[in-house]
Amino acid sequence: MHLLSSGRLHATFAFGNLQVAALRDGYIDMPPTRLRREDGRPFDTLPPAVPLVDDNLRLSVNAFHVTDGTRSLLVDTGASDNWHVPTMGLLHEALDEAGIDRATVTDVAVTHNHEDHVSGLIAPDGSEAFPKLERVWIGAGDAAVFTGRLAPVRDRVVPLTAETALNDWATALPTPGHTPGHTVYDIRSTTGHLLVWGDTVHVPTLQFDRPAVTWEYDGDRPRARDARAALLHRLTGPDHYVAGAHLDSPGIARVTPAASGYALEYLAPPIG
Repeated sequence: MHLLSSGRLHATFAFGNLQVAALRDGYIDMPPTRLRREDGRPFDTLPPAVPLVDDNLRLSVNAFHVTDGTRSLLVDTGASDNWHVPTMGLLHEALDEAGIDRATVTDVAVTHNHEDHVSGLIAPDGSEAFPKLERVWIGAGDAAVFTGRLAPVRDRVVPLTAETALNDWATALPTPGHTPGHTVYDIRSTTGHLLVWGDTVHVPTLQFDRPAVTWEYDGDRPRARDARAALLHRLTGPDHYVAGAHLDSPGIARVTPAASGYALEYLAPPIG
């Protein structure tokens, strides 16, 4: 995998027969109390390796577009205007910067039902963000989110109940824990695998080194921890990469074993 182009809100990579664009929807600041130690309690003091901005954790919010030149898949959609903060909702600008026409997006794969991953299906003006949308893939346990503002796309939702091929290079892998329907997408090119995840890791400077650390909003913390452990082990296989919604933008990296945890090596310098 190698970098083709980058800008303030995107980084595009060649990945064998596929092209992958990391798209920055923005960032959100969260209190450190969201993290949970191995015993389930908040940290009294965070390790020095975890940076804070004005005493908060800064989480990147990324989406990923994959295409083989004919078909494409957008994984996650950002927050649109749902969080009412100026640092979020930049996905449309990111798509424009990367040269991706929203009218070419027919398939969206959602990692889970939280607002910063699914809200971007609807534009701030209330219209559908992707006018040619045909399918929205999401774990069945999270499919009830398509009401209210998201109701216009409900007729195109495809609930996922098991490992499922979306096309001949993308497969949905159920990873419940953070939410009941949390799903990772395995993108297979002619040169390797890219696992695209949502909230498997929130704070990369901590949770790769200490994978047992969880997040306040993990609905089932033991299952979320087990899912993360399995995925991290899988990522140490040959020719495997990760694309993470909350990894530092652009959020695409290699994972290797290190000490009692794992090390993360980004494929491009931070953007945004």
